Amino acid sequence: MMKYKLIHKTIYKYPSLVTGYQSLLCLEPKTMLGQECESFQLDIDPAPAEIVQRTDFYGNSTHYFSLHRPHTELSVTATSLVQREAIADVKMNPAITCKEAKDLLAHDRSLRIKMLEYMLASPMVRWDEEIVSFAKDCFEDHRPLYDCVKTFCQKIFVVFDFTPQFSTVNTPIKEVLAAKKGVCQDFSHLAIACIRGLGFPVRYISGYLETLPAPGSAKLQGSDASHAWISVYIPQYGWCDFDPTNNLVPGSRHIITAWGRDYSDVPPMKGIIFSSGQQKLKVEVDVIPLS
Repeated sequence: MMKYKLIHKTIYKYPSLVTGYQSLLCLEPKTMLGQECESFQLDIDPAPAEIVQRTDFYGNSTHYFSLHRPHTELSVTATSLVQREAIADVKMNPAITCKEAKDLLAHDRSLRIKMLEYMLASPMVRWDEEIVSFAKDCFEDHRPLYDCVKTFCQKIFVVFDFTPQFSTVNTPIKEVLAAKKGVCQDFSHLAIACIRGLGFPVRYISGYLETLPAPGSAKLQGSDASHAWISVYIPQYGWCDFDPTNNLVPGSRHIITAWGRDYSDVPPMKGIIFSSGQQKLKVEVDVIPLS
C-alpha cells in the first residue's frame, strides 16, 4: 500500500484581458478497487463564484467553473491525497485466448453492447490496415489475450522513442507510427487503435505515475507529469491495465484519475476563453510519496 500527495498546478497567462472563461476539470483521482482518494481540493485564482461537481458518463468526477471578471492570469491547483494498492502481476494472468475472447464478444449480445463504445473508432482514435498490421504479429488466436497485449506493449516500448518535443495531443496516430516516436498519449492512442482494430475492447486511462530519480539524486519538484496508459477488457475476467510507455503492468505507482474512449474524453482541463491572442501555458505536477 502506497500513499501519495498529488499536486497538479496549471497556469495560463494571457497577452490581453480575458473577459470571460468557462472550464471543465478532470483532476480528481478515482476511488475504486485498489485506490482511495482520501481528500481533494481545488484552489482557483481568480476565485470563481461557484464550482459545480458532477460525475460524467464514464463515472469520472469532473468540476465546472466560470469566470466573468477581467483577468490576465489564471491559476488552477488541484491537491489530492490518495492511497494506492499494488495488484500483483502474477495474479493477473487470464488464460482466455484471443479466439475465445472474439467468439464471446461476437455471440454474447449483452457483452458486446456493453463494450461497444470501447470497440469503435472515437474522436482521436482511428485506424486502417497499416495501423492494425503493426500489432498483428503479437496477437495469435491460440495465445492468451492478456499475454498478447503484454507482448504488444513491449513491442511499442522497444520500437518507439519517447520524444516529448515531437508531438501534441492532436498529432495523428499515422504520424506517430511513421516517426516511431512520441509520448505516453501517443503510445496509448496507437495501442488502442491497434487493439480495437483487431476486435477487442480497450479504454484510455488518464492519471499519474510516480517517477523515481536517478540513484543518489534528489527528486525534483514538478518533475512528474500527467500520464496515460490503457486498459483492455478480458472476457470472463475484467479490465486489465497496461502501460506501453514503460512496458509495465500498472501497480501502486500508477494513480488513476479518469478513463474514457481516448484523451478527448478526459483532458485534465479544457475551457472556452473570451479574449484574443495566444495564451502561455505552464503545468507542474508533483507526485509525492508519503508512505
